[in-house]
Formats: sequence, C-alpha cells, structure tokens
Amino acid sequence: MQRDQRVHDNWALLYAQQIALEKKVPLHVAFNLVPNFLEATIRQYGFMLKGLEEVEDELKRFNISFFLLSGNPEIEIPKFVYESDASALVTDFNPLKIVRQWKKSVAAKIEIQFHEVDAHNIVPCLAASDKLEFAAYTIRQKIHKLLPEFMDEFPSLKKMKTHNSANEKFDWLKIRNSLQINFDVHEVDWIAPGENSAQNSLEIFIKNKLVNYNDKRNDPNANAVSNLSPYLHFGHISAQRIALTILPMVENFESHKSFLEELIVRRELSDNFCYFNNNYDSFEGFPDWSKSSLNTHRNDRRDHLYSIEEFEQAKTHDELWNAAQLEMTLKGKMHGYMRIYWAKKILEWSGSPEEALKIAIYLNDKYEIDGRDPNGYAGIAWSIGGVHDRAWFERAVYGKIRYINYNGCAKKFDVKEYVKNNPKS
Repeated sequence: MQRDQRVHDNWALLYAQQIALEKKVPLHVAFNLVPNFLEATIRQYGFMLKGLEEVEDELKRFNISFFLLSGNPEIEIPKFVYESDASALVTDFNPLKIVRQWKKSVAAKIEIQFHEVDAHNIVPCLAASDKLEFAAYTIRQKIHKLLPEFMDEFPSLKKMKTHNSANEKFDWLKIRNSLQINFDVHEVDWIAPGENSAQNSLEIFIKNKLVNYNDKRNDPNANAVSNLSPYLHFGHISAQRIALTILPMVENFESHKSFLEELIVRRELSDNFCYFNNNYDSFEGFPDWSKSSLNTHRNDRRDHLYSIEEFEQAKTHDELWNAAQLEMTLKGKMHGYMRIYWAKKILEWSGSPEEALKIAIYLNDKYEIDGRDPNGYAGIAWSIGGVHDRAWFERAVYGKIRYINYNGCAKKFDVKEYVKNNPKS
C-alpha cells in the first residue's frame, strides 16, 4: 500500500482480497516506511502517518492485518514476505484490473509472483500510452477512448473470516519520533489527513465551489479550487471515486468539463511524463525546441539574481512572488495559478535554467504537502522548460518559453488582496 494509502475504492486491495478469499487465507497489508525521503519533512510525513493510522484502524474492521515496515524496501519487503510465507499463497488465478504480472527473484532469494495494479490513475499509465506524450492533446483522445472500460463502480471490501491478530496497534508517536527528517517545517492545521477527511473535502467542493470552478479557479483569492491534491498524492482518495461522483453533475457544464480535464487528462499526462522520461527532473528532460531556445539565451543579462536562501526566505523585490512563496512555506499549498508565476520568476531570476529547476523542485518538495508528485515535476517542467507547451514569442532569458508577469496577474485577480492574505509573519 505504498502509493494508495486508503482502504476503500482501492483496486489493488480489492484484487488482493479476491485472491485471499479464493484461497481461504488471511489477507495482510504492508506499508514500508522509509525513515527519510528526498526533501520530505514532518509536514509531509505527519500527514502521511496520520492517514496510515486511520488505515490501520479501518482494516481491523474487515479482519485485515496491517504491518508497518521500516527501512530499505528492497530488504524489508522480501524479509516480510519470507517471514509471512507469502510465497505459499501464489497460484494461478484470473486477474482483476491487472496492469502486468511477472516472476522476479528478490533480495531474500524468494521466487514469487508480483502483481502491479494501478490504483492511482483511472486509466492505468501503461494502458493509456506506451510512449512519452508530447502534450495534453496527444493523450486526451487515448484516455477518453479507454475511460468507459475503466470507469466501473468499485465493489465493496468484504470482511475476512480469517484474521491474523498477532500484530498489536502500532505506537505512532514512537514511529514519528524515529524519523530522520527535518522537523523545522511545521505541520499545518487547515487540512486534516485521511480517507474520511478526503471524502469530506470532496463534498465541500461539490456543495460550495464546483459551480464557480471554471470561472474562478485561476483567482487565488476566490477559494474555488478543490484542495484535493494532497489527498490524491497520498492516495487518501481515489481519482476514480472523485470522477464517478462529479460525472453526473452536468448542470454546471463548463466547471464540470474543466475539473474533469484537470483530474483525469492533465493528471495522467503528468504520470506519463514521469514514467517515460527518465530526465523528468532535469534540463535534459525538456523538449528539444525549449532546450535550444534556453541555450540561446543562457548568457542574457538578468535584472535580478537571487540565491536559493533568498528565494526560500521570500526576499525578492516582487511582493507577489514573495506572497506566493510565503503561502507555500506557511500553509503547505500554493494556489495552482501562482505556482506557474512562482516557477517562471525563478527561471527569470536564476543564473541558469538548471539552477532554476533545482531551486523550484527543492522548495516545492520541501514545503508542499503534495511535493515529490508527478503533477509537481510536470508543472515545474512546464513553467521552466516548456514541457507539454508550445514555443511562444521570443524574449530575453525565457527564450520561447511562455511568459507571465506581474501585470498579467493583476488583470486576473486582486494582487494586493493576495499579498495581504499572505503576509510575512
């Protein structure tokens, strides 16, 4: 349960339960906790651990054991499989929602079958496309064609008759204190983690925000966005469940259309980018036209140059950019439109595209609750490197990368209000 940390609406768990019921054996769920991961802080780890504690409690209602492993997954997962004698459970069976299966010899020299089930996307990544897609328009038709095949209603999880009750409830405070991470970036209290909170957030969005989503989603003062991205990142809610809920609500057609475009096409395009592009987080991952253009303007004079420390501390000359950085630093979630402005200005005020990309990824992954996510990497690559975009009018520093400035933002929303709502503490 590494990527989709929920009990319900989870194709991987449902698939595993089908096998367990057929073989009349207990069902175990394991999560391998890595003590430190990239730039993740207690902000992200705390959100995740609270969600996992809810998973543990909910699984018990279904007589399903939850095991929390800790350490290197390449060592701990084979060790867990060996000690659980899981290899004895493997026989032939009919696949349900399976993406691929194979036999693999793992570190503990256990020969078992592994099955990969994409419970994160609606159309599984490898079913949607077998190559790196150029832009949304090249993958949209492929996804829409396959949607009817994958938009099934979820079956309900069943209560298991057999249960291994050997494991006691985990000491989550002890687990938290064992982490080898940055505790200086504090957790936030405006959003609660877990499957139940995710469902509540979806209901609030539908009731209060969906009607204005299309017209107001690019206004950071309007509070028209769903705020579901942290839940989608940790798998506290299924994108398919959200889509199944939103689909019948066609009375607000434009909002309905634009929200589902973001939820399905744009989100799965990001997964495609990170899966098929090994350089998704580097300059080499940019399209050829943008690399050529950025190289041409590599030595252009910058009106402003800031260090990573100045960016992190929101010490630029631009009050709007500073407010965006402070929103992310203090709240753990920057408004989506502001992420674009934020990343593009890092390109404009850094010594090179490589440096800009490094700074943007570092700050995003350190402060955003939904950092280290395909949407984040693709969004930064779009803003700085023209990924999934086209060439625009050429200008200094940016080359042919799409340009956004302060005045353009001021035409879309009240900049002063946004700055006022995100002051320095």
